[in-house]
Amino acid sequence: MHKSDQEIEKILRLNDDLENYFANTIIPQLFVDANLILRKFTPPAMKQFTLKQEDLGKHIDDVKENFRYPSIVENINQVIESQMILEKEVQTTDFRWFQMNILPYIVKETKETNGVIITFVDITLRINDLKDLEKLIAEHENLLDTLSHDIKGPLTSLLLTINQIKKIPPEKQHVGQALLNILENSIGKMQVIITELVESRKQEHEYRAEEELLNFEHILEDVRLVLAGEITALDVTIKSEIQVSQITFSRRKLRSIIYNLISNAIKFKSPDRQPEILITTIQDDEFIIISVKDNGIGISEANQEAIFSKYFRAENAIEGTGVGLYLVKEIMNNAGGTVAVSSEEGLGAEFTVKIKR
Repeated sequence: MHKSDQEIEKILRLNDDLENYFANTIIPQLFVDANLILRKFTPPAMKQFTLKQEDLGKHIDDVKENFRYPSIVENINQVIESQMILEKEVQTTDFRWFQMNILPYIVKETKETNGVIITFVDITLRINDLKDLEKLIAEHENLLDTLSHDIKGPLTSLLLTINQIKKIPPEKQHVGQALLNILENSIGKMQVIITELVESRKQEHEYRAEEELLNFEHILEDVRLVLAGEITALDVTIKSEIQVSQITFSRRKLRSIIYNLISNAIKFKSPDRQPEILITTIQDDEFIIISVKDNGIGISEANQEAIFSKYFRAENAIEGTGVGLYLVKEIMNNAGGTVAVSSEEGLGAEFTVKIKR
């Protein structure tokens, strides 16, 4: 076979690989060349942005209305000119939110940008969760104001009454009885206020998340794309060995668990080696078991229980609030499952989540 024939065959194989990739990926994805011509898109992009095969070969200006996001052409030009990845959260005119990543397609030989690859990850639920969290914080502030205002009065009355009772001489017991009645009424009022607050929280503001049949690979890919910036910047290798794909659980809660565990594995990487993370799923008679194993700095035996405490931060923590692992534990406790860690300091850690089948 001539050299030119070998090169043609190699190009054809690469094109087939690219076609297979675009045909099987589960997220909306586009390939736009340096002349702003739409060259390829994935099936989810057809569905999400109502693209048709006839749109291939068109200038992006001719189809930009499909994306319901007005500055997409400007953003593409920015990435082509700068050769820098652009990541941003965008809202389309149908009120859905997406994590949009525009990556430059750079030809190695010439170092020139030959186009861009654009991915869209639907983060509408995550944005709504953040809005719910902001609302929850505001409600907590209101709760503190209510406690401060409505309980301060009865509490002051209690202290004054107690002081008065101490000063009553034995011959004036009837006065003492009246003050005790005031004391009892004040305590009763505080009990009513606290009960009303608790019941109000239960009935109106309880956070619920419905369970559904999920594909674990989809959850994992969603998390990987959200963390794409850190994964790329730190050259993180993430491998998976999935024996169980379908899991019945709350989508946002499972995403939160996987996000927190992978994010922690990246944060606590070892300075001596490239970070590697292995995610596995298996099952036994009672549980589906998810494992997230890293080769990071590990966790000392003394801290392996404390890391699940609220606001706990390790001495070598660079960032974070110390809430992530606490939330994972709370989610699993409420779901009747468990989360545990196995680690040796300096040799990485493995977190194991057990979800009831």
